[in-house]
Amino acid sequence: MKAVTCQNSDLQLVDLPDPRPGPGQVVINVLGCGICGSDLHVRQHADAEADVLAEIGYDGFMRSDQQVVLGHEFVGQVADYGPGTRRKIATGTPVVAVPLIRRADEMHAIGLSAAAPGGYAEQVVVEESLMFTLPNGLSPKLAVLTEPLAVGRHAVRRAEVRRSDVAIVIGCGPVGLAVICMLKAQGVAAVVASDFSDGRRQLAAACGADIVVDPGGESPYEAPGDRGFLRSLPAAVGLAIGTMEKLRPMPVPWQHVWRIGEKLGGKPKHPVIFECVGVPGILDGIIASAPLYSRVVVAGVCMEPDTIRPMMAVNKEIDLRFVMGYTPLEFSDTLHMLAEGKVRAAPIATGTVGLPGVAAAFDTLAAPGKHAKIIIEPASSATEPTAS
Repeated sequence: MKAVTCQNSDLQLVDLPDPRPGPGQVVINVLGCGICGSDLHVRQHADAEADVLAEIGYDGFMRSDQQVVLGHEFVGQVADYGPGTRRKIATGTPVVAVPLIRRADEMHAIGLSAAAPGGYAEQVVVEESLMFTLPNGLSPKLAVLTEPLAVGRHAVRRAEVRRSDVAIVIGCGPVGLAVICMLKAQGVAAVVASDFSDGRRQLAAACGADIVVDPGGESPYEAPGDRGFLRSLPAAVGLAIGTMEKLRPMPVPWQHVWRIGEKLGGKPKHPVIFECVGVPGILDGIIASAPLYSRVVVAGVCMEPDTIRPMMAVNKEIDLRFVMGYTPLEFSDTLHMLAEGKVRAAPIATGTVGLPGVAAAFDTLAAPGKHAKIIIEPASSATEPTAS
């Protein structure tokens, strides 16, 4: 089969042996595979992430000197079954799959491990138990977004964002756009999107962002207007003192009223901020600029060491949450949300390319512009990204 491999940061179109499914596995013919921001990062920084993952017990992540077929955002058609499979899905049926596969007693991330070749190829092997048919006549061209949108769904769920909250998305690349899509699907009324790129701001608006900001000229934290957020330590102290002054004269003990107020949600108002950039300095900048008590959800994958000022976060009582990936349930729910039209996701896929054009697509995505997500279509011979 034809495939694109990455080795020592070099992308090459090569011929590889056709994959053979093991017990409980399925070969699928790839119809499309998205280029993820993680793919762009690991091309240059695979060893750094491999070192971190080795520290937490997984030593199978790709190394820069290994030949790896990237690609974990794929849609395809069932081609062949391995031994011990149930074979309940007919050959030719369009499917997606959670990109994890078993090798002996180990699980590996498809497209991010030398042991688990990915979807930058004509075929890929998946676990039958992690494979899903496309429901409700869902188009494969939309289903290919299931995996990246599941990342956004997981981030939004971990954020515990309410419909009445103000959500601020910093960075409108594929991760930020997926977060915007899922925030709007959840009914969040005020979503602010911030990006220096005009093209990405346009995509954010197309995905449903209510306020779109160029941070070079306007603060995303000021853009929602006066929402009652506290922006300085003296303001927070003043609120506490003012509350006490109002409660003391009451005929009931002030402590009881305060506790009841907290149970009813009477706490300082704050936005929920999603960091979706993943480069050094962004997180510290958010902590410094965000209103007090903000909840910051870190969805951007920074591949390099970074520095924050804990004293700034401490004094502002910033709530930091880090997120990664999704659960199989979130993946399945995302697929059905797409099929039921609950997610406005089509704008995310901005272009397509064939296997011969993968290197050119990487170059295009390296500079923010009109493209967000380029889909590789193995049946195509296109050597340059074309608009979807």
